[in-house]
Amino acid sequence: MEVNNFWYEDIKFIDHTVVIANLLESSGEVALKLFESWKKEDLELVQYKSGITNKLVKCTNKHFQDIVLVRTYGKKSDIIIDRVKEMKNIVSLSKHGLVREVYCRFNNGIVYGYTPGRALSVPDMSNQHICLLIAEHMAVWHKANISNEKESSLFPVLWKWLKEVPRSYANPKADKKFKKNFKLEELFNELTNLENELVKIGSHVVFCHNDLLSGNIIYDEAINKISFIDLEYGSMNYRSFDLANHFNEFAGFECDYSLYPSKEFQQKWLRHYLCSYKPGATITEEEVNELYREVNKFALASHFYWGVWGLVQAQFSEINFDYIGYAILRFGEYYNKKEEFLAL
Repeated sequence: MEVNNFWYEDIKFIDHTVVIANLLESSGEVALKLFESWKKEDLELVQYKSGITNKLVKCTNKHFQDIVLVRTYGKKSDIIIDRVKEMKNIVSLSKHGLVREVYCRFNNGIVYGYTPGRALSVPDMSNQHICLLIAEHMAVWHKANISNEKESSLFPVLWKWLKEVPRSYANPKADKKFKKNFKLEELFNELTNLENELVKIGSHVVFCHNDLLSGNIIYDEAINKISFIDLEYGSMNYRSFDLANHFNEFAGFECDYSLYPSKEFQQKWLRHYLCSYKPGATITEEEVNELYREVNKFALASHFYWGVWGLVQAQFSEINFDYIGYAILRFGEYYNKKEEFLAL
């Protein structure tokens, strides 16, 4: 199923701006405008604080036992994220039963359905049972016919983001750290070389989540089900990027790359993924090995992607997170693994 006709304006719009300084109450107000039968005294509002792009509030109506999520976009995050395309992806994926629906959009965010279960921890991703459920669900996503687009967004997005990185930062501490660790001209040259190396691989282009860190994976133990949430970075992309990015996230925000999955773990995981992607087919050892080589090469693109993302976010975001420091860690691992992975 494809969504060929989509109009952003068709999604219910509420003229409301969530005020970050009064996040909980302001998020509750948009929920009350959306659901006219709801009453303020019935609401329980809890902020999720793990995200580093947006502000997210869980809004529970204790009387009706309903839950929605109110997501307020981060400052100038539209430089990073195409919000219209995000809405299109959510509408398409919800028709496949892969994500919860969007109830409305407001001036600086959206209200959407709550996915029951718990967000994974970093150690959960290497759990022998849970990790195979993730592999199966990624295969389902990668087979979903979401978009008429056939080209990968990876390098167009990377070039767009890299051009947004400033020559200097308003924050003196961030600027000093940036200039000590980065030279923009070198990053432009590095991206040219990386693109040349990876494009020639010919990795399959499918619909990818592109941000499968632990917090975006929900496990409902009662029904033994995995779900993926937060579609902001979703796009048509090389499937090996999506797989590699997930493996990179085994390191967590602390970027402890000693936790990067071993070759043995990856091969078992990738075999299970391929069996789910092509049910009934015989998966050869060479097929698994070829995907393993692809994935580890695209792990470099994942480091570059989130490294550049950090450099862009550092100039705008109001979230208390060391974006420059994060970029340093991502690019550090990029250069650390570059020769080894490209030689596979």
